[in-house]
Amino acid sequence: MDRVSQGLSSRASSAEAASSLYDRPPACRVERSSTSEGRNPRNKEDRRASLDSTGREAYRTKITRREAIAVAVAGLAACGTLPRPVSPSRVSIVKAPAYDQSVYEVMRRLVAEHAGNVRGRNVVLKPNLVEFEPASSINTNPILVHAAYEAFLAQGAASVRIAEGPGHRRNTLDLADAAGYFQTIPGFEDRFVDLNLDEVTRVNPAHQFSRIKKLYLPNTALGADLLVSIAKMKTHHWVGATLSMKNLFGVVPSGIYGWPKNVLHWAGINESIADLHFAFPHQMAIVDGIVGMEGNGPIQGVPKQAGVLVAGCDPRAVDATCCRIMKIDPLGVEYLRLAAGQEAALAEGNIVQAGERIADVATPFALIPEFRSLRLGQA
Repeated sequence: MDRVSQGLSSRASSAEAASSLYDRPPACRVERSSTSEGRNPRNKEDRRASLDSTGREAYRTKITRREAIAVAVAGLAACGTLPRPVSPSRVSIVKAPAYDQSVYEVMRRLVAEHAGNVRGRNVVLKPNLVEFEPASSINTNPILVHAAYEAFLAQGAASVRIAEGPGHRRNTLDLADAAGYFQTIPGFEDRFVDLNLDEVTRVNPAHQFSRIKKLYLPNTALGADLLVSIAKMKTHHWVGATLSMKNLFGVVPSGIYGWPKNVLHWAGINESIADLHFAFPHQMAIVDGIVGMEGNGPIQGVPKQAGVLVAGCDPRAVDATCCRIMKIDPLGVEYLRLAAGQEAALAEGNIVQAGERIADVATPFALIPEFRSLRLGQA
């Protein structure tokens, strides 16, 4: 409780001192090396010839064209002008037409393919719990979460916990109960952590984009060897699409940041999403697109059958792939551009697709007027 109080009292000072601290490429700078007296022109005539119009010494060195090109390329790279090489990320797209027993086998394959060696590790599953509407497509379906739970245990994980910190509702366990989690997952309450009430630690994200200099994050999420964002494939009325990266808003404790975490909204939603991405270096992303949401998401939209699960260990690549399935241009989603650092990282050619082809499963998700410009394929 003392840590939460400390976080509340520090929120104002954090906001006042907020500034953008994300990585910038080093400025181009040419260092002038000192010259010894022995390297100066040996006679007055030579010295006069080496003075420029301001009276300063101007030394000339003859270099070849190849050397000049090499120097120019090195300078551009140092300044960040040349794009860094992009390491392709692997993303799986698997057809899953319904929330039934077949999901368990699909999830075992996805975890085996993307989670790596989790034997003896601590895994935290982060679903998306928003509202008391179990019949809607708002929340991550509990069958998917249970399938992931079983899959990680089968891979030898030492512990698997389910954790969430809803931003709209304070009574998290009642929300989970209404969403069917108690009924679907045996012993759910013993395996669940309410991140809104968890002990927190102050951290500084590796890359910072928002106006908040530091974040108070729950120890359950920070202590995980692998944080698995199990998100819902939905449109969003403020950022265009909410997928695995936006789902991390649920790790930010409302006990410090308020309901519905307005401090993050004030600091910049897109920027805060990018901050949170870099706060957790060990992630896996699984997006529930069996039945997603289109239109005025993430709450007031309507169900949209996509019939897929999308997974990978790079949430940026997973979310970019989901956007293409939804017929949304990922380069138009601001938080994806921020977190990627360069557009090439989001290019379809730099993402290794396993399973289904995007073209075979793509289905346009309806967008509100403010985001219709994100539609892929329009003139």
